[in-house]
Amino acid sequence: MAGTGADGRHPEHVNQSALSGPADLVQARDVYGGVHFHSGDPQAVHPTPRQLPGDVRGFVNRVEELGSLNRMLTDDAVTTTLVVLCGTAGVGKTALALRWAHEVQHRFPDGQLYANLRGHDPGEPSRPDQVLDRFLRALGVPPSAVPTDAEDREALYRSQLADRRMLILLDNAATVRQIRPLLPGTSGCLVIVTSRTMLSGLVSRDGGRRLSLRILSEDDAVTLLQDVTAGYRADDDPGEMAELARLCARLPLALRIAAERAASRPHMPLAELIQDLRDESALWDALTAEEGDEADAVRCVFAWSYRALDTSAARLFRLIGLHPGTDFGVPAAAALADMPLPQVRQPLDALVGAHLLEQSAPGRYQLHDLLRAYAVDQVKHLESQESRHAALIRILTWYLHTADAALARSLPFYRTVPLEPPTDVTPLHFTTPDQADAWFTAEQDNLVAATRTAAEAGQPQIAWHLSILLRSIFMHRNAFDAWFTTAHTGLAAARSMADRRAEADAQESLGKAHFQARHLTEAAEHHQAALAIRRDIGDEHGIAVSINALGLLALRHRRLDEALAHFGESLDIVTRRDDRRWQALMLSNLAETRYELGDLTEAMHLLEQALTVQRDIDDRGQEGNSLFFLSMTLRELGRTDEALTAITAALAIAERGTTLWLAHWLVEYARVRRATDQPAQALEAAHRAATIQRQLGDLSREAMALDGAGEAYRDMGQPEQAVAFHRRVAAVHRRLGDHWQLAQTLDHLAAALTDAGNPEEAHRWRRETVALLEGFPDLRATRLRRRIEAELRGLGR
Repeated sequence: MAGTGADGRHPEHVNQSALSGPADLVQARDVYGGVHFHSGDPQAVHPTPRQLPGDVRGFVNRVEELGSLNRMLTDDAVTTTLVVLCGTAGVGKTALALRWAHEVQHRFPDGQLYANLRGHDPGEPSRPDQVLDRFLRALGVPPSAVPTDAEDREALYRSQLADRRMLILLDNAATVRQIRPLLPGTSGCLVIVTSRTMLSGLVSRDGGRRLSLRILSEDDAVTLLQDVTAGYRADDDPGEMAELARLCARLPLALRIAAERAASRPHMPLAELIQDLRDESALWDALTAEEGDEADAVRCVFAWSYRALDTSAARLFRLIGLHPGTDFGVPAAAALADMPLPQVRQPLDALVGAHLLEQSAPGRYQLHDLLRAYAVDQVKHLESQESRHAALIRILTWYLHTADAALARSLPFYRTVPLEPPTDVTPLHFTTPDQADAWFTAEQDNLVAATRTAAEAGQPQIAWHLSILLRSIFMHRNAFDAWFTTAHTGLAAARSMADRRAEADAQESLGKAHFQARHLTEAAEHHQAALAIRRDIGDEHGIAVSINALGLLALRHRRLDEALAHFGESLDIVTRRDDRRWQALMLSNLAETRYELGDLTEAMHLLEQALTVQRDIDDRGQEGNSLFFLSMTLRELGRTDEALTAITAALAIAERGTTLWLAHWLVEYARVRRATDQPAQALEAAHRAATIQRQLGDLSREAMALDGAGEAYRDMGQPEQAVAFHRRVAAVHRRLGDHWQLAQTLDHLAAALTDAGNPEEAHRWRRETVALLEGFPDLRATRLRRRIEAELRGLGR
């Protein structure tokens, strides 16, 4: 349907934003070969990401290293664009990188990008294509404009950075392959990389300058201990402080943990604490073959601090090693530990206080990769197989049921596969769609990881069900990487269960993803596969859904008779099943097709039927969509006052939260305003529509909105502005291969060129429009072609 997702269901409340900007500031401009509006606010065009994490508290010395880094940046002989900070685990690479980045960020006014590449995490490291996706979105690239091909992403990323001065911090890299695709192609940016390895290829081939971090000097290590314990302990012997620093291998990570333990026991003599750590060190030396290794010293400190935890905090720490993602919230920790929400806060606070857990944001926590590896090791050794299995099932079940609860709040019609209430976890409850959307935003990466983990853990039912829930979210965020990943996982899970109904649902999800990504050939293949399974197992509702999907594909290709047949067949099935919502949906789809065929009377009749049902069952979203089509039909019938009433009612529905439809329906509102001789109001509506569509990442619909802006400018007697818009819109439609939209835009361009006094170029575009329209046999296209042919004949062309 023109105003819906791929299956016509009502979209989720995502990507909401406050839009502003007077119409007299609207301009046309190139972006990625496309177009967009912008107002006086430069951030509307070039966002300035500020992704740098906060500076490290208690940073000690590193004066020599900071001086070396500053000299690299100010060396007139060499332009430094890549700095590699390397050193052993826990030596303070990230702390130094953050301190220096905060000191020099003023040199890079276009912002900072940050990514933890998780090169040494126990889980999967971040892939360059995933990081590029996040970076491109942060740089203002619409989601649908992010290429699926990795090389194309790299090229677009470098193009985006070509005229910007930005600082990019790539933390915790493992290999050169992780880094190279993320390097800009300009000398105006600085990239800082941290790694435990030398990454020699970045120096020899990419011109990087390397700084190797050594462990702290004894004086600096003691200073760090004193800074952390200041205010808690007094009169500790400097020699004992030096001994404690030695036992921590003078590594900042270990020193902070040891200092925190000392600070938390202000009345315990430091000598006793040191003896405890010596005993731990002796035990560790007996269990390892690499005596004196720095990594052993760090693990000794981990074990020393871990053993000092109370039972609940220690158990929570090791269970965190089972969490599928990289960060988590308090409710997830409660589910993982099987503890009531109020009770889990105390062990979380204890872990943060012991520096064994980092609070990355309010209510969000994460582990240093070394500590995560230690937690994984502890849970394997100290929890039974049964206990580990139960904890993993709890957290996966919690994510599944909380996702279902969030979906129920924002998209109740999307809950196509009901879940039995959970018995061992308490999912979150959401009171508003915005609250549910915020949870999905915070947990998106974890939900993808949970889907993968469920499949790997032999829980295909959870993996499949998560993938089906998540498609409804990803559909309205254009989150194609996450969508394709989870959909493929869901398909494999369904096949492993030999569940053909589940397999068909997974095929449908992939079909929708490809449809929305404009991979129409692949979309058809998956929808045909789903239909074949559903016919084979006798799933009547599924058959109707798949046939509808094929109808939407035919409508996208403007094969209108084929679309009519598909929608009619689907309508017969859902009518026989007395599925009133889908019956109304099919009536609305048929009405849209009849409208495109030019059969306005039949379109009106179908829409009246659809609206009756939608109002009766309180399907407000689909009611708005039918009102949108009704406005289009009434406008073409010349009943503009009724059209205005219909589209205003549709916008009232959309304004209450459905941004996706608001953007699309505003274009019709602009058309109605033009039809009532109010071009300034039409321009304002088109401006708002284009701005939202740019944020949503739908280049095609953004172009349609801009085309309406061009028409409004022509009505206002400014044909030169209209020409500028139509040229750029035509470029978008040409690149997308949308010949129908291209033909309409070229017709508008020709009219604007004629008004601007350039008839020769106008004639050229009219001739191309006629050629394009010959590929469409329907009545609407035929009428348009004949009108343009008559104009050419009248001009002797």
